[in-house]
Amino acid sequence: MIRTEKLCRSFDTLRAVDALDLDVPRGEFFALLGPNGAGKTTTLKILAGLMKPTSGRCFVAGHDVQAEPEAAKSKTSFVPDFPFLYDKLTPSEFLRFTGEIFCMDRPRVERVMREVFEKLHLHEHAGQQIEGLSHGTRQRVVIAAALLHEPEVIIIDEPMVGLDPTHARIVKDELKARSRAGCTILLSTHTLDIVEEIADRIGILNHGRLIACGTMEELRRQASNSGALEEVFLSLVREGRD
Repeated sequence: MIRTEKLCRSFDTLRAVDALDLDVPRGEFFALLGPNGAGKTTTLKILAGLMKPTSGRCFVAGHDVQAEPEAAKSKTSFVPDFPFLYDKLTPSEFLRFTGEIFCMDRPRVERVMREVFEKLHLHEHAGQQIEGLSHGTRQRVVIAAALLHEPEVIIIDEPMVGLDPTHARIVKDELKARSRAGCTILLSTHTLDIVEEIADRIGILNHGRLIACGTMEELRRQASNSGALEEVFLSLVREGRD
């Protein structure tokens, strides 16, 4: 469902993404990790169709993101690390607006909106202006909007920012349930305990290159380290610098 072929993105002399080959099948919960500046957010933006690669190709839900951008985006939801919301709208109005963007009919929008509001505990905020909501509540509104058109692929950057433990658990459970139902999820985060808990496979980027990829056990073998993900991650990144 997500595939890249020798994907590269350069900014002047900086190679932010360097010959990235990635293959994430349908229904997999894949986490992309790396230090600051490793190329994670750039990769996600290219896959979401918000940035063009310098070279290489990428495919989402069977569509070439550059050649068929509308088809790819119709099957995808992207939650950036700094999402934009219209502050003067209510969450209900924002989701109806999102539904119109994806050409959803109004009965379906209302039905799915009720479902995601219930799952994410947003009913009590449905009629409040977004500008008056807490950071964590705004984050849940963004995630609700991402789930609205029932995408085949969810690309999400730092999903738990601002969420309290209760709502972080709700979001984790919902994303994992979507993955088990066949939705492909690509997540980038610095919160390693979340990744260790819910990811099927993990890829580690460093200086734009994929230096490791596999299950937790496969990464432990590669790093010759039987510890938690934090220890394994630091070991692999350290090796990549040597």
